[in-house]
Amino acid sequence: MDANITTFRQLYYVCKSQNKKIYEAAIDYEVSLGEYSEEQIRMQAEKSLSAMKDAIKTGMNSVEKSPSGMSGDDCDKLQKSFARNSSLYSKTVQKIMTYALATSEQNLRMGTIAACPTAGSCGIVPAVLIAFAQDNNISENEQVNALITAGEVGKLVANKMALAGAVGGCQAECGVASAMASAALTQMRGGDIKQILNSVALALKNILGLTCDPVCGLVEIPCVKRNPFLAVHAVTASELAMAGIISKIPLDEVVDAMEQTGKLMSPLLKESSQGGLAKTKTAIILEKNILK
Repeated sequence: MDANITTFRQLYYVCKSQNKKIYEAAIDYEVSLGEYSEEQIRMQAEKSLSAMKDAIKTGMNSVEKSPSGMSGDDCDKLQKSFARNSSLYSKTVQKIMTYALATSEQNLRMGTIAACPTAGSCGIVPAVLIAFAQDNNISENEQVNALITAGEVGKLVANKMALAGAVGGCQAECGVASAMASAALTQMRGGDIKQILNSVALALKNILGLTCDPVCGLVEIPCVKRNPFLAVHAVTASELAMAGIISKIPLDEVVDAMEQTGKLMSPLLKESSQGGLAKTKTAIILEKNILK
């Protein structure tokens, strides 16, 4: 039976010693538990990938507002802007931004999404993975591999801390989603195990301390627009790692620092909507209007 991998250091040595990719090591362990076959594991990942693609497609074609009326048409605005104006970003990054908004807006409309790793951060992994795959002829099989790799990253971080804004702030939601996306992207770009794990470390260490302070207690402000920001963050982490830039702090230690940061963060800034953006003058007015 394959040993349970609980740290990124263990993951690295298993992959190196057995000449395996991250997704192969992850699948092997799950199969060793005896509950699911490799085919069943891949089918479940395919189901999640399909849900991600459906959310993007639906979200890209909708301007339906959320029940609060505060959000819902930002993806449409961004698409129209990219169509009219020149952009500093490549077509792929433009897609990533719009896909992240489309998915996040589908979540607030109560549409079907894949929480990856959470509902509030649901647009980041799909946007990066699917936009890059579409523009670079990445096969469905390779997309599934990338998604499983992203899942393994999320799982190992979750071994240390809960992936919830109420526990660790948004660094534990959008931050971890960005790290997962960077791993998937770096793998699809042909990165090796070191580059993949460095991309994860770079993504995480540069988002430490991100608070969770949703206006009106809803997963809308700043959550919706945080998805495209953190999707681009994932691209940056991948670019740096693919260039051979490394994180001087080992990945497991970065995760330890994230856990500590979450514990030190005030409860007022961890999903309680009792501080930060949630208690600005405008946020208080919005809350009063919504609760009328």
